[in-house]
Amino acid sequence: MSSGPTYQEYQRIEDFEEDSPPGEEDLLVHVPEGLKGKDVTNRVQCVFFLNQHVYIYHFHQKNGFTCMMLSEFFELFQFLFVVTFTTFLVNCVEYDVLFANRAVNHTGPGQNPLDWNKVTLPDAILPSQQCTQRIEESSWIIFLLIMAAIFWIYRLVKVFCNVLNYWEIRQFYIKALKIRMDELCNFTWQEVQDRLISLQREQQMCIHKKELTELDIYHRILRFKNYMVAMINKSLLPVQLQLPLLGNVVFLTQGLKYNFELILFWGPGSLFQNKWNLHPKYKRNGNRLELAQQLSRVILLIGLGNLLLCPFILVWQVLYAFFSYTEVIRREPGSLGTRRWSLYGRLYLRHFNELDHELNGRLGRAYKPTSKYMNSFTSPMLAVLAKNIAFFSGSVLAVLIALTVYDEDVLTVQHILTAITVLGVVITIARSFIPDEHMVWCPEQLLQCMLAHIHYMPDHWRGNANKSETRDEVAHLFQYKAVFILEELLSPIVTPFILIFFLRNKSLEIIDFFRNFTVEVVGVGDICSFAQMDIRRHGNPKWLSEGQTEASVYQQAENGKTELSLMHFTIKNPHWQPPQESSVFISHLKEKVQHDAQGGPSSQLLLSEAPLCTSLQSNESATGPDNLLASVLAHPVLTASGVQGLDHRFIPLTTAASAAASVLASLSTSQAANISRTHSHGPMPSSLHPESPMYHSDRTIIDSDSRIRSNTIQSEFASAEMSLHAIYMHELHQQNSHPQRTLGPRQNAVPMRDLHTGLQPHTGLGFSVSMPSPVHLGGWQEEEEEEEDEGEDEQEINSGSTPKQGTGSSC
Repeated sequence: MSSGPTYQEYQRIEDFEEDSPPGEEDLLVHVPEGLKGKDVTNRVQCVFFLNQHVYIYHFHQKNGFTCMMLSEFFELFQFLFVVTFTTFLVNCVEYDVLFANRAVNHTGPGQNPLDWNKVTLPDAILPSQQCTQRIEESSWIIFLLIMAAIFWIYRLVKVFCNVLNYWEIRQFYIKALKIRMDELCNFTWQEVQDRLISLQREQQMCIHKKELTELDIYHRILRFKNYMVAMINKSLLPVQLQLPLLGNVVFLTQGLKYNFELILFWGPGSLFQNKWNLHPKYKRNGNRLELAQQLSRVILLIGLGNLLLCPFILVWQVLYAFFSYTEVIRREPGSLGTRRWSLYGRLYLRHFNELDHELNGRLGRAYKPTSKYMNSFTSPMLAVLAKNIAFFSGSVLAVLIALTVYDEDVLTVQHILTAITVLGVVITIARSFIPDEHMVWCPEQLLQCMLAHIHYMPDHWRGNANKSETRDEVAHLFQYKAVFILEELLSPIVTPFILIFFLRNKSLEIIDFFRNFTVEVVGVGDICSFAQMDIRRHGNPKWLSEGQTEASVYQQAENGKTELSLMHFTIKNPHWQPPQESSVFISHLKEKVQHDAQGGPSSQLLLSEAPLCTSLQSNESATGPDNLLASVLAHPVLTASGVQGLDHRFIPLTTAASAAASVLASLSTSQAANISRTHSHGPMPSSLHPESPMYHSDRTIIDSDSRIRSNTIQSEFASAEMSLHAIYMHELHQQNSHPQRTLGPRQNAVPMRDLHTGLQPHTGLGFSVSMPSPVHLGGWQEEEEEEEDEGEDEQEINSGSTPKQGTGSSC
């Protein structure tokens, strides 16, 4: 960006001291002379560069100003439509006439006698005067309309504020980042982030902090989300409830999450005094009991407020769900049997410092293997019942259809269409409980494939993949869509009780958590200390950080969250320079990978097995990371089962850890070779060079197709690398925690199509089996997963506790 305007003047921030992070209250900021006009002001140059990273990120993810404003205004019109249409249906429709309970007489001059008793739509609608009179006579309707009008006006004001806010961000993109709105969709967030860093480095937008790092940007965007992830990780928030008869129940809805954030972060009486700072009194240890009582009172008041508003919120939830899902259920009854990642699952599986689009992409890849794992369970009793229900319902439906074909007047019989529709829905639901007799499942291998993408798995799942307890715990993360809708409908009723009777009891623990795990970062503000991914302070000795961490059990992150988050962030941001403790951990892990790779299978062997692993999965040939990940998951099974064509006299029994180590070591060598080859053969475009900055100047022009393809390759390559690290680190953790399990019996064979299902075949340059080591990844691009494909593939509603039984149904 060196060719951009030079900054010549300094101005002091005075209007935004209240919202500035520590150390920026008296911040001097450069203002370019060319940007001092009405379009880009001092506020744009400083506040949006430093304090509005959340909005800058959302602006990019939501595709710019026009799309965001259309969404905002259509939300307003949706609310207005639901309220108006519901009021009309309740007060302005004559249902006796609509249901033909009352005769209609259209006698008059010129009327056809055949039309005297014919009911038309205007006959069922009351005149406007009568409709208005009905509304005026109902005090409840008037009260609800007033409440709706107040909320709608509040939303309208908020929308106009957002319009002004995002308009200034639009100007920031155009003037400062040199990104036009018609080109925004061609830029990845990584490129936008690189331009932000380059803008600070080259033009010193803010002289308080010379270097803006990737972690600084992530901390600003994910400040509150990192706190939520940490509290879920430490089991602080009461989302897992032990209830009579129901046992362990996980309940976290949008409404409950909204109340948690209202109480903790930005509501009246919250712990944060503004967007950036925890109130100083919560950082002191002396008055913790008093602060806990104060927080308990705030929770009680908000809980009582939720209880008072419960009827209104419940009515809105029911109406919105009715208008949103009724047509979908009528058209595709099986859609209720598809699964989605629960809100609890998204927080439980989220890394520290993982942006929304990164999380969505990772969970999208995990969708199919997780669905296959969940579908490997069914109840034999439900299967028997479903077969008989489908038979009886199908028999009646067949007779009705035959009568309709014979004489269409059958459709005029009262409720005959309703009966046909209901029977069709019953048959669709019943068939979803009937397992496929020809499918072969191996829960352990499916669970391993799922782990490659979700990255987190409790220790007790290993070896117990075929048990109902494991399946139920996975269901907490990956719930039915029907369960999601039901929970959201019950949320207005349940939320007040969780706040009053469960969250209040956690008040002291919450106060201690924010005091112990909040750190102040200059130029950023107060953040959750877990988000620093500090191995020394929050590492877990059982997750490869033994001897490097000083954390007590209370300070350790659970399930290797610190270590896995550090690896994820490092892989996603290869130019980031980690602190010393983190660098030591990464170096130690690399050395461990190189050591284990020496005793593991060669990358040539893994590549030679790749076609076998993927050929049964798809008719198309898979490429790159598809082959590698499938080989890593399948290689221990192949060497243990004696696959024909492999000389096992020279192939030792290996684990997924050694296979993953071999691939990771090969990829590391390949990257080093690429860098040296690049330097020896001349310069490459900055977007393709692993070590060069993304932009050389504001006017750098890079071919759009090449840049997009390069970014896609880099992103998917990083995802595959992180999947291999997750497998490797989990295997080592299991070996360290349960060394006796590593010497267990051999695993049985499993069809390769069920081993690797998260990644789709791609087009592009693939691997060559004869290619010498080190392995070089060719170009490839991942196809986006279509919702329609998910719906077609996941129509089964499988419940119960027993793996499917059939002709050789399980490993």
